[in-house]
Amino acid sequence: MIVKHDATAVGAHLAAVWLAGSALTAVQFQVVLAALFTGRPAVLAAALACTVALAAALLACLGRAARSVVPLTRRAAGLWGWTAGVYVFGTAGALAVAVVLHHVGESADWGVLLPAGGTCHALAAAFLLPGARARLTALAAAVVLAAGGAYAAWDAARPPTLDEWMSANQVDHALLRVGDPPPGYTLHVGGAGADGFGARYESGDSPALSIRVERAGVDTRRVDARGCPVPFGQEIHCRDDGGGRLLIARGGAYPTRELRLPHGGLVCTVTLRGSGETGLPAARHVLATLRPATRAELAALVELPMPR
Repeated sequence: MIVKHDATAVGAHLAAVWLAGSALTAVQFQVVLAALFTGRPAVLAAALACTVALAAALLACLGRAARSVVPLTRRAAGLWGWTAGVYVFGTAGALAVAVVLHHVGESADWGVLLPAGGTCHALAAAFLLPGARARLTALAAAVVLAAGGAYAAWDAARPPTLDEWMSANQVDHALLRVGDPPPGYTLHVGGAGADGFGARYESGDSPALSIRVERAGVDTRRVDARGCPVPFGQEIHCRDDGGGRLLIARGGAYPTRELRLPHGGLVCTVTLRGSGETGLPAARHVLATLRPATRAELAALVELPMPR
């Protein structure tokens, strides 16, 4: 058992191990990254050998200084056993934290790696303190830390719900409008965000259509009094298509046609490749049947990238 007057010494000992573990984690992380960057196994092996030697020397000094609270370190064999135990389990814990952070992905906060590595070293040192209570406390803390890491990894791997995806991507729900698929076409949602929403209508034997929904005024390209884009190195012809639609035909090596319809403060544009009248009836059908997209139609959005 650790008597009360040793509590301050124990706290100072674990704090010193935590600081050393944080520093060792930082050094080893940077050394391994630099060695891997060279792409030479010999350099990596030499770098690891140097960091292990540095860690052993530093931890041995801490163990020797803690002989009053860790009787194990009063003998040479016990000191090196303590040093090896703290280093191995502390480094293994830091490596596990790094794996979890890598698994979490772009949203991971790598700044937690260093203090987490120090915590793993401190828990290993706490487990080697005399007394069953100290070991049980250290073990319980390690279990809590492991459970937190496992949950973070599980949460990163878990597919987001549709509401989570739209919230993370700041989707403007008013833009989520589609038209009924024309006969022979299948609707595929392509993306959504704060500035626009897009989907495609695909058919095996007809030109594919794509729809883009934006707030009026988002497109800042110059237009004339009819709303026809001002040509800039490209042949453009516009005509009234009826029903409030504007037909925009773009020439060049890859001609396209756009049917543009202002609708309740939104601008809905259906685009298809090619020239002539082919595919225009299907595009008109999409704009004539505009409605809010259903959750089933939007379900594919969760397969797209999402910030966490």
